[in-house]
Amino acid sequence: MHIYLAALAHETNSFSPLPTTLRSFEEGILVRPDGDAAARAKAHDFPGYGFLVEVARERGDRVSAGLCAWAQPGGPVSRAVYEDLREELLAGLKEAGTVDAVVLVLHGAMIAHGYPDCEGDLLARVRAQVGPGVPVGALLDLHATVTPRMVASGAVLVACKEYPHTDYLERTRELHAILTRMAEGGVKPATLLRPVPMLGLFGTGEAPMRALLSRVWEWEAEAGILSISLIHGFPWSDTCHTGAAVLVVHADGAAPAARARAIAGQAADSFFALRELGRRSMLPVEAALDAALAPRPGGGLVVLADSSDNPGGGAACDSTFILRALIARGAHGVALGMLWDPLAVQIASDAGIGAEIALRIGGKVGPASGDPLDVRAIVTAVRADARQHGLAGKWTEALGPAVALRIGGIDVVLNSIRQQVFSPECFTELGIDLAARRLVVVKSTRHFRACFDPIAADTLICDAPGSLNSELARLPYVHLGRPIWPLDELRDHGPAPAAEEKQHA
Repeated sequence: MHIYLAALAHETNSFSPLPTTLRSFEEGILVRPDGDAAARAKAHDFPGYGFLVEVARERGDRVSAGLCAWAQPGGPVSRAVYEDLREELLAGLKEAGTVDAVVLVLHGAMIAHGYPDCEGDLLARVRAQVGPGVPVGALLDLHATVTPRMVASGAVLVACKEYPHTDYLERTRELHAILTRMAEGGVKPATLLRPVPMLGLFGTGEAPMRALLSRVWEWEAEAGILSISLIHGFPWSDTCHTGAAVLVVHADGAAPAARARAIAGQAADSFFALRELGRRSMLPVEAALDAALAPRPGGGLVVLADSSDNPGGGAACDSTFILRALIARGAHGVALGMLWDPLAVQIASDAGIGAEIALRIGGKVGPASGDPLDVRAIVTAVRADARQHGLAGKWTEALGPAVALRIGGIDVVLNSIRQQVFSPECFTELGIDLAARRLVVVKSTRHFRACFDPIAADTLICDAPGSLNSELARLPYVHLGRPIWPLDELRDHGPAPAAEEKQHA
């Protein structure tokens, strides 16, 4: 096949204090087809985009690689920036000429000023440009907001199933296989969307979510069922379609369609029954620290996630609530990171390793970051080239200029490129030996677990104040569809709504 490939991805937090601008994409990933080898390599390291190139190469397909654009989650995207990037993507599609399929790597929860449903807008325009006969597929994050307009575009929508998102390669293969069968005339599928009115974060590594995911794989093995995605939704996205959902891609025919509707209903029932998991085991700061610092027979490293300040969900990544509480307790044997504070990094870097300095850190972006902390710190490490393994498991995430500070018995990592903690390298690259620590605090929600679980004796989730705090009822939603759990008391998710289904080309 001749495939046109492009990516335009952003997870938009409607309540984030940080606007998403062109600079946001330039600091993330903004690679054009005419970029140099280093730029193209960066695009190929982006999950989904690079994986599609790999899969296509295995299958002997030709890929016209278009725009690859991604920005760290934050507030709504500037209208002009979204429109410019969208038009650049569409221009690349036109330049590619006749194609057998289009693959778009999206997120699914992108909002721009004037565009509450960027993916729906983009997919509709792609469909209008290629016509009804060309297979179009979109790879989504499971924290997407899937809308009727996205389904109506006729695109095959496939989302990752795992949280942490460790299965992008498998989902890329899944999407590519469906599009190949369509291009060869072997299948003419349809997609069924079944909304589930709930908000929450649902890790897939433990029971009972793991059991539900196993059930999904069993359903996918049935004849005529091509793909099933459990859409978890993104609670900090304020749109009328925000929430969980079930997506079933099925073969044409009355029997597969009927079975898809039955599966969607069963999956929605089972998913909604697990809604309490979305807010379980999250502790306020003091309770979390009591548990994390309590003596443990046999010792071992405790990992505490500062989920409310996760930049992977749009938070600033400079909140001081947990660090302030640790200092007040006189805690020792603790590491914490990463605080996004480029100015403090510059000051500490200039002071140099071994310097003892008075420094103001964190708390700079807004009220959700807490107050800045004035500390006396010893600079223990300065790096300009530190990296960590990212979401795709590759050694790709540059921390930017970074420093390690020792504040009493606490080692703190400050960095200059806003990002969540994925792997222990955020600490070890700065000379912090986690094996010698009793507690490490990571600014992340779930993705850290892929690399930290093997070294953790226990893992706790802290629900501190911050941009991603779980008290969703306090968020100033304007557009959110109601009723929805947990903002509203719902014992069930109600009768199945009118089916949102689209037959593909």
